Amino acid sequence: MRRPEPVQAVKSRRDAALERLVSSVPYIGFLGISFDRRGDELTALLPWRDGLTGNPVLPALHGGVTAGFLESAAIVELAWTLHWEQMESAAAAGLPVPEGPPDLPRTIDFSVDFLRAGLPRDAYARARVNRFGRRYASVQVEAWQDNRARLFAQATGHFLMPGRG
Repeated sequence: MRRPEPVQAVKSRRDAALERLVSSVPYIGFLGISFDRRGDELTALLPWRDGLTGNPVLPALHGGVTAGFLESAAIVELAWTLHWEQMESAAAAGLPVPEGPPDLPRTIDFSVDFLRAGLPRDAYARARVNRFGRRYASVQVEAWQDNRARLFAQATGHFLMPGRG
């Protein structure tokens, strides 16, 4: 009978896998996006900085930055969901856990609803996978700043999944 992994080893393995995934996307690093992981749930964080301003009169978060933030959250959520399955299955079977980042989903279409101006403060986003098939996935993303119930943007995306088919 195989002994279970110590809790800290599991946490370290999962955190390292998420770091490899996030660091494999240069645009995520350019924007300064990070991800907070609680179990298999991810929350994306976009820290505010002056270079992200779209309208200096308000000032407001640039719309392209907002869209990129939401799309990045969706792609990482999908890749993490796929990688999580592979990683946990391998660990449970006593096999080596995949070391490299997973192949990333490719965007088919992505639609953003700008609900209000993103203010000059940190932004958060969570993606929810609505459909996860062999070749196709659908994701919904919500972004907020100070109050989770007061979204400033939301998006829906459809993605082609890698190596599923």
